[in-house]
Amino acid sequence: MLVRRRKSRIYFLRKCFDYPLRLSCDTVMNLGFLRVIRIGLSYLRARVFPIRQEKTLEAFFINRFGAELYRLFFKSYTEKVWGVPCERISASWGVQRIKGLSILKALSNAVSRLFRRSQDMRQKDVETSLVEKFLYPKYGPGQMWDTCARKVSAMGGEIRMQCSVRNIHIENDRVTAVTIWNDASGCEETLQGDYFFSTMPIKDLIRGMETQVPDKVREVSEGLIYRDFITVGLLLDDLKIHDHTPQGKRLISDNWIYIQEPDVLVGRLQVFNNWSPYMVADRSKVWIGLEYFCFEVDDLWKLSDEEMTKLAIEELARIGIIEATQVRDHTVIRMPKTYPAYFGSYDRFDELWEWIDRVENLFLVGRNGMHRYNNQDHSMLTAMVAVDNIIAGQHDKSNIWGVNTEQEYLEERVRPADRGPLQKERSLSRRAIAS
Repeated sequence: MLVRRRKSRIYFLRKCFDYPLRLSCDTVMNLGFLRVIRIGLSYLRARVFPIRQEKTLEAFFINRFGAELYRLFFKSYTEKVWGVPCERISASWGVQRIKGLSILKALSNAVSRLFRRSQDMRQKDVETSLVEKFLYPKYGPGQMWDTCARKVSAMGGEIRMQCSVRNIHIENDRVTAVTIWNDASGCEETLQGDYFFSTMPIKDLIRGMETQVPDKVREVSEGLIYRDFITVGLLLDDLKIHDHTPQGKRLISDNWIYIQEPDVLVGRLQVFNNWSPYMVADRSKVWIGLEYFCFEVDDLWKLSDEEMTKLAIEELARIGIIEATQVRDHTVIRMPKTYPAYFGSYDRFDELWEWIDRVENLFLVGRNGMHRYNNQDHSMLTAMVAVDNIIAGQHDKSNIWGVNTEQEYLEERVRPADRGPLQKERSLSRRAIAS
């Protein structure tokens, strides 16, 4: 595991801005003095007259950053990711991913960093969005799962690859077996077990259950929405944007660059050299990934690999990040159901959650398994907590759903009639901490 410095920036007005934004000379010059004044006044207005009913993601952003900063630096990228206006997305998404981040938190972190001599790798007192360093596998995240698979096999476990779950057999509120289809052998097989963990999309899980699923539960499940993901990898001789150092121009040191420009579809850019130099065979080259967000029914998803590559190159060249002639190789990877969405039938998620939690030996874990937009570390932690519960003989699954729920939210009192999915998480987590 390599210790990596985290650096993210926003690309807007064909310029790079620090993320989170810093009140620096570069920021003021790039934005212009009048924009900075409007941002400041807008933020003060949001603090004095906040939106009381913070039900939408738009309200969430405005209350923390002001309307001007929201429109400049959050609206376009967020709507690229989700494909719907921010006023149609639940504020739960913001609480899940951004939590306590605000202008005041960002400024406070910047000041405290000046007096910090060293920092615990765990960074427990730092907002997630402000974390400055992290551990990363030498050859990328897949290396973790290769290692995990070897350990499982060494301990006598079996891993069935190229298999899909066809049916989940349930009797007396317990899963008794699953029927799988093995693509390699072309055969169907039924596997029995004592405990079952699901990381598959909840919609697919419910469809596969061989039991009487209540109509309202099936209705919620079918109404869940997922956002799909395309990465276009480009190998280049160089980028047009650089870091300027005393030693001259250098490759930009960013992990991510958020593309806020509204005239292109690309949402985010990764520089793989900065995740790990071992992921780039020829270190004289630059290996980047362009991230596109869509639905499987969209025309973008249906483009061929060549068409997708052509679009990616054209867009980055148009906004001044690359020269098209510098591209040496490319690849395209599609990942369906990458992001569970906080709209569609999500506001009724409690109905599904309460029913499925009755299945005693079934544990939903991970991002799609729980339909929660968790980070990878929190997704892994949900599985670890589930295993701890089994070892301890604990049947209450509240602490699994309590993973990645901030303490400050647990103290809120919510009337039962007002509870939504997020409020239920707070209530369950409060009980879990109390126990």
